[in-house]
Amino acid sequence: MASKRNPMASLGDHNKRLEPFVGFNAKTPFVSGPGADGDRKIVESVEEAVRRVGLKDGMTISFHHAFREGDKVINLVVETLARMGFKDLTLAPSSLLGANAAIIPHIESGVITKLYTSGLRGKLGEAISNGLMETPVTFHSHGGRVALIDKGEIKIDVAFLGVSACDPFGNANGTSGRSWCGSLGYAMVDAMHADKVVMLTEEVVPFPNTPASIRQDQVDWVVQVEEVGDPAKISVGAARATTNPRELLIAKLCAEVMEHAGYFEDGFSMQTGTGGSSTATSRFLERRMREKDIKAAWALGGQTGGMVDLHQKGLIDTLIDTQSFDAVAARSLADSPKHMEISTHFYANPFSKGAVVDRLDMVILSALEIDLDFNVNVLTGSDGVVRGAIGGHADTAAGANLSIVVGPLLRTRIPTVVESVTTRVTPGETVGVLVTDHGIAVNPNRPDVADRLKAAGLPVVPIEDLYRKAIAISGKPEPLHFLDNVVGHVRYRDGSVIDTVRQIAP
Repeated sequence: MASKRNPMASLGDHNKRLEPFVGFNAKTPFVSGPGADGDRKIVESVEEAVRRVGLKDGMTISFHHAFREGDKVINLVVETLARMGFKDLTLAPSSLLGANAAIIPHIESGVITKLYTSGLRGKLGEAISNGLMETPVTFHSHGGRVALIDKGEIKIDVAFLGVSACDPFGNANGTSGRSWCGSLGYAMVDAMHADKVVMLTEEVVPFPNTPASIRQDQVDWVVQVEEVGDPAKISVGAARATTNPRELLIAKLCAEVMEHAGYFEDGFSMQTGTGGSSTATSRFLERRMREKDIKAAWALGGQTGGMVDLHQKGLIDTLIDTQSFDAVAARSLADSPKHMEISTHFYANPFSKGAVVDRLDMVILSALEIDLDFNVNVLTGSDGVVRGAIGGHADTAAGANLSIVVGPLLRTRIPTVVESVTTRVTPGETVGVLVTDHGIAVNPNRPDVADRLKAAGLPVVPIEDLYRKAIAISGKPEPLHFLDNVVGHVRYRDGSVIDTVRQIAP
């Protein structure tokens, strides 16, 4: 029998960093093998998960907003952190909505002192606009958020990610359990970049939970909670399906612009954004596609039931989904092999090796304001209060061959077409066409599109004419008054500051 020898003896002095084998579990962080706890990631409460991840004052926490107005996780976690005595935290969710007004007291008390978000709505937006925070909020696009994470400006210490179902090892998606939200495109980025990841789930399901949008190798701890979100409230507000006759009229006119602008041919690609007219445009495309005997190769989103309907009828080959705007889209993501879930990095990161927005032919986008230079505001209302979100607006406008902005000429006698937008979010150089209920304006930098639309008999007019018509109906609005205090910095998708939001005057 050969004698045993010390394997370290022959390594020599130049391999002093090598260590001898002393047991199969001696140097691994988690116990595995016979007798190991396969459910070791499951903890009893959010508090216990917070203790396990080592959260400290001054750190950054993140969340996703796929449940939109139905989200239950952000308020739950921030309330828990306040109760535990944390201070000076940076809140960096993918976005915040009206449902998150409950965090206002925790900003006032110093639990949250910095904020990164795509947008703000409701009472929270009003409070920020009135000077709630000492440090200005950073507003970013979806792609711009990923860029800020890549650059290290947003360093996520702990991501708290809510899903309807997750297995004991952390594999999760948005199409398991009872409260589907569909695509986890925002959460995928947080799971990829956060130092620690805590999954909050309504149901712990058997391993393996597939397909896994969030993977077990990204997840540290799993907490079962009563509710993570109400899917019925995803498709409300900006993501609603409209029955408004004026919005449907604009959507129909937008479909005509799409048909005649020069990109409506077999194999084209498109995206519809949030807002009633934008999401409704898909309803008017079917007849035009059948008449021309063409199909779309793919559609990007924010996916909606309207896009799913075209997909199921064979008029869109592939749906590419970073956020599901309704239950129909969430169900399609689960059922259709050609409904593809993507992260916001894959979707719109301007510094990635390939963002899908850069392959778009046409995108339809909403606007709170658009000015004579085609700059677009989707963040602040006519009163200067933060009421919206940047979302993928600036990302898709920059990437698409043609960006089409839709909106009424006036909203309750307040002009949408203005001399100069209150807050510039999307630069006019990236906007191609404006579609309103009183006519169509084409950016002078797109004479090719203007010629095609005029040849088709569409009501193309200079944007100055739309502005004058709006003023003739409503009168010229009084200028807004702001204090010197800056409450927000608007960051373009490349990280540069494109505008600032100032505190509204009392």
